Amino acid sequence: MLVIRSLIFNILFYAALIVLLIVGLPALFINRFAVFYLALLWAKATFWLMRVICGTHVEFRGIENIPKGPCIVAPKHQSIWEVFALPPFFTDFTFILKRELTWIPFFGWYLGRADLTAINRSKGAAALAQAKARAHEALAAGRQLVIFPEGTRRPAAAPPQYKFGVAHIYADNSVPCVPVALNSGLFWARRSFLRRPGTIIVEFLPPIPPGYDKNIFYQLLCARLETASDRIIGEALQQNPELKAVVPADWESRRAG
Repeated sequence: MLVIRSLIFNILFYAALIVLLIVGLPALFINRFAVFYLALLWAKATFWLMRVICGTHVEFRGIENIPKGPCIVAPKHQSIWEVFALPPFFTDFTFILKRELTWIPFFGWYLGRADLTAINRSKGAAALAQAKARAHEALAAGRQLVIFPEGTRRPAAAPPQYKFGVAHIYADNSVPCVPVALNSGLFWARRSFLRRPGTIIVEFLPPIPPGYDKNIFYQLLCARLETASDRIIGEALQQNPELKAVVPADWESRRAG
C-alpha cells in the first residue's frame, strides 16, 4: 500500500507542478510577487495531496518567532519538501541555491524571475563572495534570506555537516537569524520514491539576535538546530516506530552521547 500511495502521489505531484508552470507563465511578465503566489499554490496543493493520498500531515510550530522585516532563515535541509513548504511564511523571500537549478526548463525561469541567488558552488571563495554580496543586497532591501547551513540535503538524523558560509553572512548584516528545525526527511527522504504517513513537524526557533561574534553565532546555530531537530525526530519515532528504519543505526547512541 505504501508503494502504491507513493506512486499515485508522485504522479500527481509532478503533474500538478507541470500544469502550474504552464498556466502560470504570465507571472513571468509581472513581478516576483506573482511567482511567490504560484509558490504558495504549489505548497497548498502538495500539502493537500500528501494528506489525502499519503496520510502525511504537517505541523508548524513557533510561527510567532518569525520577525518582521529582513532576517536570515536557516533551516535544516532533508528533502525537496522544504523548498516549497517554507516560503509561504515569508513576505519577500530569496534563496541561496545552486546555479544548476536555474538550468531546468520552465522551473529555472521561475527561479530567475523570483530574483533568487544562484551560485556556482564549484568556485569556492568566489561563490562565497557572490553569496555575501547578494545576501547583503537582499537584506538591505528588507527581504528574508533563506540559506541552508549544510549547503545540501542531508538524511534525517544524519551526522551534521554545517558550512561556515551562513556565519559570514550573519556577521556582515545586522539582522536576526531564525533557525528552523524539522523532520521532513523521515517522511519524504532525499533520493527516495516513498512518501510515508505521519506528521512532518517544522519548528521556527527563537531568533538569534544580531551582534554575536561569527564563531559564537555558528556554534549557537548548530547546537540549536541539532538539539531541536533531534527532539522532533524523537517525537516522530515515538508515534511511528516503523520510522526507525529510516534513521541511521547509530543515531540513538550519538544523541545520548
